[in-house]
Amino acid sequence: MLKSIASFLTSALSRGEDRTTGPSLPDGARVYAVGDIHGRLDLFEDMIAQIEADDGARNDAETTVILLGDLVDRGPDSAGVIEAARQWQSRRTVRLLAGNHEEMFLRAMEREEALRQFLRVGGRETVMSYGITREEYNTLSMDALLNRMQTLIPRGDIAYLREMEDMICIGDYVFAHAGIDPARAIADQRPGELRWIREPFLSHAARMDVCVVHGHTIREEVEIHPPRRWPNRIGIDTGAFRTGKLTAIGLQGAERWFMETS
Repeated sequence: MLKSIASFLTSALSRGEDRTTGPSLPDGARVYAVGDIHGRLDLFEDMIAQIEADDGARNDAETTVILLGDLVDRGPDSAGVIEAARQWQSRRTVRLLAGNHEEMFLRAMEREEALRQFLRVGGRETVMSYGITREEYNTLSMDALLNRMQTLIPRGDIAYLREMEDMICIGDYVFAHAGIDPARAIADQRPGELRWIREPFLSHAARMDVCVVHGHTIREEVEIHPPRRWPNRIGIDTGAFRTGKLTAIGLQGAERWFMETS
């Protein structure tokens, strides 16, 4: 099914069709996509409650929740966010995209050099969320810290992160953590681009026949670019770890709406 959707989107991009209506989902489908959580379990629990209430108040649909990646780092409870995501996934269809911070986390579990980089971008908070105290953290060498992490962090959590997807295509929408390379066909996107890209994706103005819903790049408000009926992208990373505002988008048919924590 995913391959057929990707083939359709690749064909649409190459044709450069002039569409006058906005992007839409297939009949009977509803999607909620949640922006970068970054260890803010409190905001994530709030958003879960909002989505459950919103979904329950609408007509019956086949609902999919997509977490856009960067569940971990910077905020105080990455371990709790991973556990909450796993629990939510046991109750409904929840799909997870790998962000650049998940990539760094997994690399940090294997090499000291990668661990040093990870700690500089919010990984310290992730490590401590698994039970390493600040006092212990301050006394450990890199080698000792890596060994401690390998012992302390559940293998199930690491396996869970390794199973994250790189890109999800549903109807006219593509969901990716950072975005896509607009010069490449959808089927030819590379994981590094999907997790890390900013330019030339963010400023790309030429018409695309898909709409990319992404996180990764923080903005004060939801960013729809270009602001027209058929935008190339919708960015929903509103910097939850520092602003307290976690944002989600709801999609059904040609309709879209937004939710946020406060």
